[in-house]
Amino acid sequence: MMDEELEVTVNGVSYAVKALSEEAQAQVANLQFVDAQIADLNAKLAVYQTARNAYQSALQQLLPVTRQ
Repeated sequence: MMDEELEVTVNGVSYAVKALSEEAQAQVANLQFVDAQIADLNAKLAVYQTARNAYQSALQQLLPVTRQ
């Protein structure tokens, strides 16, 4: 197994996380946590949007046909 060193890139500059101060490493961990939460919310949003589209389609099938 390769021993990859975790890096973080800020303003186009990459930094080895283990070389950062404890405070900076804590902020990297905070960013990782928030990024994971955002990804989870985006996945849930996609599910909800798909369900909404299905419900709307089902409703349209049940409505009487109108002439325009």
